[in-house]
Amino acid sequence: MFQALNRALMSRKGPILTGIAVGILAPLLTFWGNPGNMGICVACFTRDIAGALGLHRGAVVQYIRPELAGFILGSFISSLIYREYKPRTGSSPIVRFFLGFFAMIGALVFLGCPWRAYIRLSAGDLNAIPGILGLTIGVAIGIAFLWRGFSLGRNYPAKKPLGYIMPLAAITLIAFVLLRPSFGPEGSSAIFFSEKGPGSMAAPVALSLAAGLLIGWLAQRSRFCTVGALRDLIMFKDFHLFNGIIAFVIAAFVTNLLLGQFKLGFEGQPIAHTNVLWNALGMVLSGLAFTLAGGCPGRQFIMSGEGDGDAAVFILGMLFGAATAHNFSLASSGTGPGAFGPAATIIGIMFCLSVGFLMREKI
Repeated sequence: MFQALNRALMSRKGPILTGIAVGILAPLLTFWGNPGNMGICVACFTRDIAGALGLHRGAVVQYIRPELAGFILGSFISSLIYREYKPRTGSSPIVRFFLGFFAMIGALVFLGCPWRAYIRLSAGDLNAIPGILGLTIGVAIGIAFLWRGFSLGRNYPAKKPLGYIMPLAAITLIAFVLLRPSFGPEGSSAIFFSEKGPGSMAAPVALSLAAGLLIGWLAQRSRFCTVGALRDLIMFKDFHLFNGIIAFVIAAFVTNLLLGQFKLGFEGQPIAHTNVLWNALGMVLSGLAFTLAGGCPGRQFIMSGEGDGDAAVFILGMLFGAATAHNFSLASSGTGPGAFGPAATIIGIMFCLSVGFLMREKI
């Protein structure tokens, strides 16, 4: 049975099967306790982890999300079993760090990663539409650079212990969420957990971790990637990965309907704002940064589990970007963009355009 499943995941059906799984699990995780229309959001969950580790003081968005630890560990286990664990690094790490940083800024201006954009749409949030259009534009701009020889350079094989760092970090995060240790005097702690707001809303740890492990496994085998899907569709007219997005949205739509979580409209959507311009431009920035870095945030977590040190550096950039966004009023809220979010978005787009122009190889 497992061999048949693996063959299916490695075939052109793989992204479809993974998309269906994510589309069902995301609304279920919301039903079980995760924030509205945020059953799975890689950017939002990274932001919550940054807050839980004390990197920012946004009191309503601090929680260690087991789903992301599950992504890493599920991918790690899968890559070991199928002999695809290949530690590598060295492809422009500092550039990848800042691509991750600005990708997170754009995502928090929109209030969601590409995965959440599709989840929001499947639950009736029409504010997701300008975000998805912006994402597509950002990916298209990135493709223009790829056509003109853009490259971050090759990576190189690394020693096996390098690839253990992210799985060990994932295990540490799981320990933190289970044990909630105190490190300071009189019971004070360096680990923070929200008492109200989105950070206080969470599905049971066991269910969250199990969902993350399953998605990590499936995505590692199928190469599921929401940004790669748009890239391949535009560049090569290849629907292989894009079929996974279609399956994802349909499965999430049906699941949300069955769970009574579908609400059509712009107003009153959970953890969303109605500013069309900055919903779009935030995702233009994210889509461009993800394309230049080679994959959506979920894919970056999956690759880090396989031993990709460059993906791990990108994730660290996202973590630092999340901390900066909430420490310096860059992140949006339900009322609209943060005070300095639009300016940071423009700066991020300029940075990514500069990287695209300057890091080209002669063809």
